[in-house]
Amino acid sequence: MGVALVTGGTSGIGAAFARAIAARGDDLVLVARSADRLEEMAAELRSTGRSVEIIQADLSDRDAVDRVAARLEDRDRPIDLLVNNAGFGVHTALTDPDVAAHDRAFDVMCRAVLVLSGAAARSMRTRGRGRIINVSSIAGFIALGNYSAIKAWVTSFSEGLAVELSGTGVGVTALCPGWVHTEFHQRAGIRSSSIPNSLWLDAESLVRACLRDADKGKVISIPTVRYRVLSWFARHLPRSTIRAISASISSSRREAAG
Repeated sequence: MGVALVTGGTSGIGAAFARAIAARGDDLVLVARSADRLEEMAAELRSTGRSVEIIQADLSDRDAVDRVAARLEDRDRPIDLLVNNAGFGVHTALTDPDVAAHDRAFDVMCRAVLVLSGAAARSMRTRGRGRIINVSSIAGFIALGNYSAIKAWVTSFSEGLAVELSGTGVGVTALCPGWVHTEFHQRAGIRSSSIPNSLWLDAESLVRACLRDADKGKVISIPTVRYRVLSWFARHLPRSTIRAISASISSSRREAAG
């Protein structure tokens, strides 16, 4: 039995991670902004016999990030698995003079991942074991505005951290999903009708596959054969082609939204 800390663990992929981790017998520390949703999720998981600690924290607040980091480095209550899942869609134009949305996205999906991964890695390294999973996205292989840029950073950061921790017993995995059936896309304002049915993934299956990949020491976890093929093309096609594909996706989203 171990203990896992999951950020954004009350909905979507984060909730699927929390349920899968509880099902395999581990206890949990859940981090999210909403106290009500934290209590609801904790009650669900406790009913399965798991111990669940909750931390209400907005990861765009640096003091809140420091509180979570301190929990990760608590020697008396070690964390065996960190899942950096908290995130949201970013649709503010790169040329918009108001960069507040970009600032918040960087804080939650880059800076918090950096700080929390570092805290977890330091603690795990001293014990010679542990796993860190950073939820990235297949979007990081294409060019859909700042969201793609952020997720490309998450993947690259995870690879760099894996290199730094090589031989320590601490594994790092970047999960790069495509479109997943969760409330994320409703919150982000993305209409599912603009996305082919064949590209939608099930959150529970996605998480189970990622946990298997992390246990095997895989640094990049890409769900399903079709997404592995798509990611191969995204990494090997000329960048001009990738930009054209990205422009087509962006255009179809705007038409759907209209």
